[in-house]
Amino acid sequence: MTTTIRHDLRVRDFITDAIRSGAYRATGKLPTERALSEQLGVPRSAVRDALAVLESGGAVTRIVGSGTYVRDREIAPALAEPGPQAASPAEIMEARLLVEPQLAQLAAINADQADFELFDACIREGDAADDFEAFEHWDAALHQAIAKSTHNRLVIDLYAMITRARDLTAWGELKRRSLSAERREHYRREHHMIVAALKARDAAEAEKALVAHLGRVRSNLLGR
Repeated sequence: MTTTIRHDLRVRDFITDAIRSGAYRATGKLPTERALSEQLGVPRSAVRDALAVLESGGAVTRIVGSGTYVRDREIAPALAEPGPQAASPAEIMEARLLVEPQLAQLAAINADQADFELFDACIREGDAADDFEAFEHWDAALHQAIAKSTHNRLVIDLYAMITRARDLTAWGELKRRSLSAERREHYRREHHMIVAALKARDAAEAEKALVAHLGRVRSNLLGR
């Protein structure tokens, strides 16, 4: 796992654990990027990337000129503990195929320059990933970033539930077994196509690219 990924995951784990333990309370303000960077001994860029992923998942809210705040647990499903029944990989794929292509339309309309920069960062880190964990991390981060770029809080909260389901062991192990070097290269190219369509604000092409990408993922994972 690359140093960049280790730093990013370290920050995410630290903040998530602090929120769950109550050290960072709901609606409370987090330390500054500089303070977190110094406390954890990581670059500020790692803190910034981790906060972007946490915001995409609904855990925190960043307010320009004010700071980063913990979202209320009642509206932050990404922080809730797993329920007694976990979604199966097939159910996750059904939900993704139903939801994500529709997200593309809103994302193509509402995404701003900061969203485009986050897309590019996810693509860049995914291209540079040298192991499964790193690639899967930035794969999930890109899809979260697309949901965030809709700038629709209900949509973001909905997708956070899918992200949470992807974090379950059953999905991860199935994805690990299915991901060959050739398939990873297909996914990388498809990610580039999705982002290119979104940056061109071509909603129809972005939706088409997402449908094709998710269809390939489903075929590789489930054989259908």
